[in-house]
Amino acid sequence: MGRSIGPLLVVVGLGIVVVGLLAWSGALGWFGRLPGDLRFEGQRSRLVVPLTSMLLVSVALTVVVNLVLRWLR
Repeated sequence: MGRSIGPLLVVVGLGIVVVGLLAWSGALGWFGRLPGDLRFEGQRSRLVVPLTSMLLVSVALTVVVNLVLRWLR
């Protein structure tokens, strides 16, 4: 168990770095602005419910995790 967790932690760490760089560069400006994302604006407040964006992120993470798990076997 100890040896198999190392590569997984490296992949997760690299993924976090990539997402951080994308957010820093502004490449994730689409998040929360897709069709199906709910936006409610009042006079002094704003609520964003990114349903479609989170669905897209969920599908992408499922594919990535499955690929990583198959690679580790």
